[in-house]
Amino acid sequence: MTNPVIVVHYHEVWLKGRNRRFFLRTLQSSLRLALQGLPVKRVEPLGDRMIVWLGDGAVIEEVAARIKLVLGIAFYAVAQPVERSIEALCDAAWREMEPQQFPNFAVRVKRSDKSFPQSSLEVESAIGKYLLDQLRAQNRDVRVRLKTPNVTCYVEIMRQIALVYAHKIPGAGGLPANTAGRMMCLLSGGFDSAVAAYHMMKRGAHVSFVHFYGAGAEPGESSAHVASSLVKQLVPYQAHAKLYRVPFETIQREIAGRAPEEYRILLYRRMMLRIAEALAKRDHSLALITGDSLGQVASQTLRNMVAVDAAAKMVVFRPLAGTDKEDIIDTARKIGTYDISAEPFHDCCPVFLPRQPALYASPKELDAAESNLDINSLLFKGIRAASLLKFEYKSGTVEVKESAFIKSSAKTQSALA
Repeated sequence: MTNPVIVVHYHEVWLKGRNRRFFLRTLQSSLRLALQGLPVKRVEPLGDRMIVWLGDGAVIEEVAARIKLVLGIAFYAVAQPVERSIEALCDAAWREMEPQQFPNFAVRVKRSDKSFPQSSLEVESAIGKYLLDQLRAQNRDVRVRLKTPNVTCYVEIMRQIALVYAHKIPGAGGLPANTAGRMMCLLSGGFDSAVAAYHMMKRGAHVSFVHFYGAGAEPGESSAHVASSLVKQLVPYQAHAKLYRVPFETIQREIAGRAPEEYRILLYRRMMLRIAEALAKRDHSLALITGDSLGQVASQTLRNMVAVDAAAKMVVFRPLAGTDKEDIIDTARKIGTYDISAEPFHDCCPVFLPRQPALYASPKELDAAESNLDINSLLFKGIRAASLLKFEYKSGTVEVKESAFIKSSAKTQSALA
């Protein structure tokens, strides 16, 4: 018997016009990269879908688990490739449907090759009658139900081949990875920022990360390891990523010692934005991402977010601004970051927490609060202390390489411009 294939249907790529080929080539490359190391013969565009041709020894579950992480896919299915004849289609449909238990069913045929002699309705009728006869021969009380059936047998008739399957697996959706430009995400270690990064990845952005960490209240409590685990979990969606790690406690101490208490957290966040922006420029990123959700905490009131943003020249994207916490948690569970973010760790932001943080700060007030600070000196301190981790997804595993952050005065000056 011929090996099964995986039929992959696109998501939003069909909305694209003349640049559709670019998105399809990227999606094809993403599939090839995701399936690297598995016995896969080829990934082939065929009509308005892609076909993953499996080699001998391919484990369907392993292939499907890899495809699940490829962005830009509406759904995929394990399908039987068969000859383009009514008899072959009926036999394949019966092999798909016979093991399943259901009270009603339908057959859906898509005939992209209009030279096939029977129409879609004629093929549906022929296969449906054959299946009903076979099922009733087994004394199964089953009916045909064209609207909202319990099980649907799908048949796709193309110029070269016909495919039959009875189970669609939801894909990741969105746009193919790395098609929308580079962005830098301020990754905290909590639930929100990892989910925010995932949402922008789904829109085609290639995301790098910057994490600000403290020493930790107890040994092993630093958030740096949590941030690394989060990036490791997210990197399969875009194949490779960078994580810049910035020790922040000495900068916080200087802010706490020289600025009004009620503005401390907002000034921490402004300094984080400045450092992230400088690193983003070095990384050729065009915008910043944060996990802020409007009104979730004191620093995320609308006025405070506007006042904090005034410190950066780059656009700041907040994909979770209008998202409920429960929805954020649900997404974190879906993408596998929930358990990582739920680990105990020492978050640097609450260090030297003010008793009554400002709720409605203005850019002018924060500018005045920073008047006793040497902003450039603090910015250089953060950049020079940063270290870099590089993540690469290859053959189903994530490789991590650590390197000291190479300082370059010319690049640093350019980043501060």
